[in-house]
Amino acid sequence: MPILIYIDIFFFGLVLGSFLNTVIYRLRFNEDFITGRSHCPQCGHTLAWYDLIPVVSFFMVGGKCRYCRKPISWQYPLVELLTGILFLAIFSLNIDIFFTFLLFGVLKISYLFFVVSSLIIIAVYDLKYRIIPNKVIYSLIGGVSFWYFVSSFFFKTYDLTEVLNFVIIGFYSSLFFWVVNLLTDGKGMGMGDVKLAFFMGLFLGYPSVLIALFLSFFLGSIVGVTLIFLKKKEFKSEVPFAPFLVTGTFLMMFFNQWFLSFNLFSF
Repeated sequence: MPILIYIDIFFFGLVLGSFLNTVIYRLRFNEDFITGRSHCPQCGHTLAWYDLIPVVSFFMVGGKCRYCRKPISWQYPLVELLTGILFLAIFSLNIDIFFTFLLFGVLKISYLFFVVSSLIIIAVYDLKYRIIPNKVIYSLIGGVSFWYFVSSFFFKTYDLTEVLNFVIIGFYSSLFFWVVNLLTDGKGMGMGDVKLAFFMGLFLGYPSVLIALFLSFFLGSIVGVTLIFLKKKEFKSEVPFAPFLVTGTFLMMFFNQWFLSFNLFSF
């Protein structure tokens, strides 16, 4: 029975990953991503159901549109696979809660699915369009805040002091980004990064958020130097930072205790 649940969770992640791709594309063009029909972004042809099978359809048509034969971005299968894998990881880490306290377990896992889905949208959107959509980041912050309310009011997992601490940590986490944004007139850090840093503090708390930010800058510097070395970027080139902030958040979501064991920020 548990194996079937794991399979179901993975396939649910694949399907939702397909939906996330739709959201990423339609947000850019202000299209309705709930009722609108999926279509090829190149030729505009409406896609049939067999064109929308997560991962499988991409390889069935050889990575090209069935109708215009123009290449389909690797973003689509990669986002679907990433969502499926992360959903599976979330469920695995929370399986004990799921089976011992079903209602709370279902709500917590659903909440984490929402967080992961929103972060994937933010990372890919920033990577493609160099901006973090306000609709998504505000929904994400609102979703975390609502979770604290529900879990503290109905399940007594947090008290008011703990929730306020998370909020304060969120403000402190975003302070550095806000100062950089102010001093560089938005060229060093965008306001989207400021809001994302606030979410990270609100979601991860102290000291996990410090490690997540450190990992984000560390990974960002490695990728930046590598791109410069390969002559893909210049020193003055802008590199979207949200994907690194999202990666740092994911690392702390899944390896929090391992990183905390090093007592990097135990002061």
